[in-house]
Amino acid sequence: MIETRNLKKIYTTEDVETTALNQVNLAVQPGEFIAVMGPSGCGKSTLLNILGLLDTPSAGEYLFLGEDVSRHSERRRAQLRKSNIGFIFQSFNLIDELTVFENVELPLLYLGISASARKKRVLAVLEQMQLVPRKNHFPQQLSGGSSSGWPWAGRWWAVPS
Repeated sequence: MIETRNLKKIYTTEDVETTALNQVNLAVQPGEFIAVMGPSGCGKSTLLNILGLLDTPSAGEYLFLGEDVSRHSERRRAQLRKSNIGFIFQSFNLIDELTVFENVELPLLYLGISASARKKRVLAVLEQMQLVPRKNHFPQQLSGGSSSGWPWAGRWWAVPS
């Protein structure tokens, strides 16, 4: 599902060149979960931005669902993101007027997925994230990042098909 080979990311300004990732090799199979951990400034966000198709590597390969996406255009990366990836950011921006269920369901509405298929997929994700009991709660009724609120704050996942 996700594989990187010698992934590298370098940020360059007029004065300095910063290597954020250097020769990162990683493989994540369908159904596996990983945690990306490390001190501030070690490249976690850079890696997740590349894996989430928000950025491109400077060198190396990134295979997503068996396809090398390392040099795809922004338009093609956006198409792949829209169809395959859901994001939950640590400082998330949920729609206050929608329930947990409706917030998770929203991207599937944009994809034109049928109501029955949406319900099945949303419940699968909520079950995976241990949020089924809170599916009818609104964002303001949950505490961000705590074990009693959004246990998945800061994580991202590929939406199951």
